[in-house]
Amino acid sequence: MRAMTYARAGDPSVLGLVERAVSEPGPGEVRIRVVVSGVNPTDWKTRSGAFGGGPVEATVPNHDGAGVIDAAGPGVDHLDVGDRVWVTLAGDGRPGSGTAQEFTVVPAARVFPLPAGADFELGASVGIPAVTAHRALTVGDDGPSRLEPEAFSGQTVLVAGGAGAVGNAAIQLARWAGATVIATVSREAKATLATAAGAHHVVNYTDGDAADQVRRIAPDGVDLVVEVAAGANSELDLGVLRPRGTISVYANDGGTPLDLDVRRNMGLNARYQFVLLYTLGWDRIAAAAADINRAIEDGAFRAGEDAGLPLHRYHLEDTGDAHAAVEAGTVGKVLITVAEG
Repeated sequence: MRAMTYARAGDPSVLGLVERAVSEPGPGEVRIRVVVSGVNPTDWKTRSGAFGGGPVEATVPNHDGAGVIDAAGPGVDHLDVGDRVWVTLAGDGRPGSGTAQEFTVVPAARVFPLPAGADFELGASVGIPAVTAHRALTVGDDGPSRLEPEAFSGQTVLVAGGAGAVGNAAIQLARWAGATVIATVSREAKATLATAAGAHHVVNYTDGDAADQVRRIAPDGVDLVVEVAAGANSELDLGVLRPRGTISVYANDGGTPLDLDVRRNMGLNARYQFVLLYTLGWDRIAAAAADINRAIEDGAFRAGEDAGLPLHRYHLEDTGDAHAAVEAGTVGKVLITVAEG
């Protein structure tokens, strides 16, 4: 089979197309014929060595993808050969199991049914962004621990960076769960995308009165902030958070240090929750997947320009270009077509 691999850390040029043997699934594992592979920032950061050194063996990149179950090992009883599925964290601890290859073998616990009517491009777009968004939305002191219609009824969610992949997922899921959703963006083109995703209100965070604009929408403050740039947005977040509100931090874009004002945070009884899927636990990831699949079934979670998430398509042999696009900050979702659906 064809596979993209890299054996040393570096820029996208370290990626090369090779032939690999197709592996058999062991106990508790399934083999997926990959149709579409999704690229996330964590993929290029791992490949570049930004996450702590180079690979110890030839590595297949990309954690997210969608395809069809091709074979199942002993002990797998909830997935069958022929099932359409999506997978996330495919390569976590398994360098040879990334999705930038024609077949991948992964633990069945990392694989979830792809709802009827959802195409493989949507399946490959779910994974890390949607599960991260779900976690960020479900850690509030007074908010829901699971998402479903009306779970956020009467509450207001602020999504920072509403045009990003996680921001898009957070907007769609929060809107489906009944929240009033405010998104912040940096320019008009991104405002259009956040609105398409379902944000009720969009504020340009570069405006000098951005906090006042949010407060006019939510006079009592927002219940929860889904935060992509914790350091840079700290003053805005504290200016709009209601007492006992939560700031869910899944990134710190820009690298501005997060300096906590202890007195102001104590006065708000503020909660900070940091979000990283690698250590979240598969019980929580499975619960998130179930809620996300329900949103997909309800037609409330989509991918594409009309859902505020433009798709950028590459072929397997162009995986390096796909990684470069994500590293350059391409707005939308970068996908790699591995096989015909």
